[in-house]
Amino acid sequence: MAQSLTHSLLINKCLISGAPVFKVLDFGQHPYADTFVNENQLNLSEPIFPLQVYLNPETGSVQLAYLSNAEERYNLYSYSYTSSNSNFSRNHWDKYASTLIERFNPKGLVIEIGSNDGYLISKFREKSLPTLGIDSSGTMCELARASGQPSMHAVFTQSIAKEIKDKDGLACLVMANNVFNHANNPVDFARGVRDLLSDDGVFVFELPYWADSVSSGHLDQVYHEHISYFTVKSSWYLLASAGMQMIDFDIVNYHGGSLRVFAKKGIATAIPAKIESAIEEETKSGLFSIEFYKGLQRALIERRNQWLLQFYSLLAKEPDAVIIGVGAAAKANTWLNWHGLTGMHLKCITDSSEFKQGKYTPLSRIPIFGDEVFADYEKPYALILSWNISEPLKEALKKINPNVRFLSQ
Repeated sequence: MAQSLTHSLLINKCLISGAPVFKVLDFGQHPYADTFVNENQLNLSEPIFPLQVYLNPETGSVQLAYLSNAEERYNLYSYSYTSSNSNFSRNHWDKYASTLIERFNPKGLVIEIGSNDGYLISKFREKSLPTLGIDSSGTMCELARASGQPSMHAVFTQSIAKEIKDKDGLACLVMANNVFNHANNPVDFARGVRDLLSDDGVFVFELPYWADSVSSGHLDQVYHEHISYFTVKSSWYLLASAGMQMIDFDIVNYHGGSLRVFAKKGIATAIPAKIESAIEEETKSGLFSIEFYKGLQRALIERRNQWLLQFYSLLAKEPDAVIIGVGAAAKANTWLNWHGLTGMHLKCITDSSEFKQGKYTPLSRIPIFGDEVFADYEKPYALILSWNISEPLKEALKKINPNVRFLSQ
């Protein structure tokens, strides 16, 4: 019986300009990082594609080479990530909403693309503003609607923007956090936002900052759901290609360092000094140099090999050691698969999200439980996978089991 296969598509041109791109990093074969497998799906094989990063030095575009189907990424398996999954996340989005309300004083329709469970957009609804959430996951839209948040299940495109505009009118504020980088066609995405904005409307997006990822050595936020890896330079050229202009940016402490960009409709006559200075710094640091990435690839391989040498030495000395991963985040799956670790190496992974507990990690097939599992073992090892919130995680685990020992990545 013939079976259909899930495909990815090799893209060998810049997603901003259409110019040639050059391969700079290769992480091997990986599944969708934000896919978590139910027990009744363990007999299935999830899609696995090459995870490779390409660069266009002129626009600063850092992007994946192999693009997968956007609808499948979030609906082939029940999507599990929620914006309100931790105190850290809720505090971040509370402050984000307060900042935008104070700075822009929105008076009309507020739209959030990638609204997830509706936590952030609900802060604007609480101010009696008309709101609309848009999300590519049907599961997340159901969660949001259950809390009273109007939500549209769709992968955002320019054509979806037209539907919204015809039905709901123009927006004074459009937000897109940790979702613009998910777009297979980022220029089309930006044009859709432009079409939705009123003349004085503002577009704000936030996502992991590639400069911080590179400088920290944490490249585990490279995965199939993240199509583009944003810099100030790529943000400027991407927005300009869609008839928009970047007016400001901030670097914020989220996901280990995130870039928050503010934009509006229209073509800029000159690059603002703050933005121009940031682009110069990014260039000096090597972010747009092919040679720079050759050294980075070597360093990543050496770091992985050294970590594995120490890890297997520990197992040789303590063959009965119980090792538990902490934080079933998407980036954890990139790191686990890059290191070739599976349920044969880790007893389990813990996570606070009820939507992940009881499931398994993609490809590595490690079961996910709550943190309370640490109480079941005398002197377990904790491998912190959500490194960006490692300190509060360590404090919480010590309260559950004071004998816990920690392994660093």
